[in-house]
Amino acid sequence: MKKSIPAALAAAAALTLAACGAAPEEDSGGDAGGGTDNSDFLACMISDEGGWDDASFNESGFNGLTRAEDELGISVQDAESTDPGQYTGNVDAMVQAGCSLTIGVGFNLEDAIQEAAEANEDMHFALIDSGFSDADFNPVTYDNAKPLLFNTQEAAFLAGYLAGGMTETGTVATYGGQALPSVTIFMDGFVDGVAAYNEAHDADVEALGWDKDAQDGSFTGDFSNTEAGYSTTQQFIADGADIILPVAGPVGSGSLRAASEADGVSVIWVDSDGYEQPANDEFKDLILTSVMKGIANSVFDTIESSVNGDFSSEPYVGTLENGGVSLAPYHDFEGEVPAELQTEIEDLQAQIIAGDLVVDSPSAN
Repeated sequence: MKKSIPAALAAAAALTLAACGAAPEEDSGGDAGGGTDNSDFLACMISDEGGWDDASFNESGFNGLTRAEDELGISVQDAESTDPGQYTGNVDAMVQAGCSLTIGVGFNLEDAIQEAAEANEDMHFALIDSGFSDADFNPVTYDNAKPLLFNTQEAAFLAGYLAGGMTETGTVATYGGQALPSVTIFMDGFVDGVAAYNEAHDADVEALGWDKDAQDGSFTGDFSNTEAGYSTTQQFIADGADIILPVAGPVGSGSLRAASEADGVSVIWVDSDGYEQPANDEFKDLILTSVMKGIANSVFDTIESSVNGDFSSEPYVGTLENGGVSLAPYHDFEGEVPAELQTEIEDLQAQIIAGDLVVDSPSAN
């Protein structure tokens, strides 16, 4: 089954799931196998384009896999996709290898993982950043396939509020790699956060790059072309933006390079703490914060459950409440973010966790 997803439809597609899995453990504290040999358990992972060193979602997933190898004593195998045409072949290779659990990283792996799950009911699968759907985009479930999802609009809302309070030009911007729900969910939260800041402070900060109502905005077209990220950010800077949120994996490094060539421009990273990523070391002082997803922990938790014979197809959904999404520290900007603004953001986070403030998105899980 192959679903070709037009950009506008993909951006608006919502994955309605009946239940959320438990939050992943931050640290297992030891061998889940109780000292037994788990080397006969083979956990396998396939990347989206961008590869394992993308300083973003692929690398986060791979970190969860290698942690499981180290702490659980399992065997692992991986396939690094450099082109979308490799997805099906890479997943098929894992099936042929007899993987105990095969994990696809990213929405673009949905078709390949779903087809493999349908054809191999005795094998387990997981998919990061997407659920499963039929040819008409209606959600479907499989007993042997687990979605790992994240309501990143909650943390992105906080980032948008921060941007609204930190901009010196009164203009901020965001762009995505492709118009996928796992991308536009960040952009939805970000522009809503900017709007919330404007309302609270009677301000008029403009957010370029995304129209939430129309579900339309700026995209580079993929998750690998850093030059596209560079040129897109240059244009935003020319239009007056001084804080940029790239939702495009390693393409965001192009935004960092463009920001380094302008005065007073900073970047908000996504998926992992961009400040801590070695690939960003040269420009890390330009990273205001990051909208983080606990991908590595969700991968480890899923593998650990499967090793213990407790695999469940129940979707895991990361939220601010369960720690599955979060806002990274301000790092080098810690002394520049006013204490009052930090307190406002902490209060907003508490409201979201309590359910008093709902951050919505058509792509919310």
